[in-house]
Amino acid sequence: MTEREPESEPAFLRTTRTSYDTLAVDYVAFSRAELAAKPVERSVLAAFAELAAADGQGLPVADVGCGTGRITGHLHGLGLGVEVFGIDLSPRMLARAREEHPGLRFQEGSMLDLDLPDGSLGGLLAWYSTIHVPDGELPGALAEFHRVLAPGAPVQLGFQAGDEPLRMTEAWGHAVSLVFHRRQPEQMAGLLRAAGLEVRAVLWKERETEGPFPERAPQGFVLARRPPAA
Repeated sequence: MTEREPESEPAFLRTTRTSYDTLAVDYVAFSRAELAAKPVERSVLAAFAELAAADGQGLPVADVGCGTGRITGHLHGLGLGVEVFGIDLSPRMLARAREEHPGLRFQEGSMLDLDLPDGSLGGLLAWYSTIHVPDGELPGALAEFHRVLAPGAPVQLGFQAGDEPLRMTEAWGHAVSLVFHRRQPEQMAGLLRAAGLEVRAVLWKERETEGPFPERAPQGFVLARRPPAA
């Protein structure tokens, strides 16, 4: 692992960090009840958690791009029997995560250069966080996932499905600069395979238009793992 010089940091990391710093307070209020209204998402997370508990060799599980820690806290509440911790770019999102979940560990970092030893994770979740990574940087992020996972440990991705990105310049009355890269589930599965990971499940979920959290696009979920040691 090499520490990036600030001036060499990709521009999308700076704009993403700044945008989520700006949105941190509003995001907590908006997202707190979202998972309770999403049974499909909860089932995906439950399957990932079960595999991490079974195949993760008792190693910690990382929620990469954890934001305010709502999914980190959910995974912890499932009782994996291992440490669950969060990593995020945004210091203000992490400050909210620590307030919301004071018993859990949260650290600042980028999925392009994770400050973790090789093979140190028993599971890795990237829940709607690879969506901000441009196509040219995504293979490097997935290679990092492969590097930090223990042999046999699972990785779960969640993302908006589609072919065209969504560009957002305003949210909750704040000026932001965010790009949401929508990708097809089979495309993401192919990228995971190219990074040396074994794909175990690919799921497409149609867009929800009813309820308190309507969606702008269909959703994709891909479960993979680092191949077990020979």
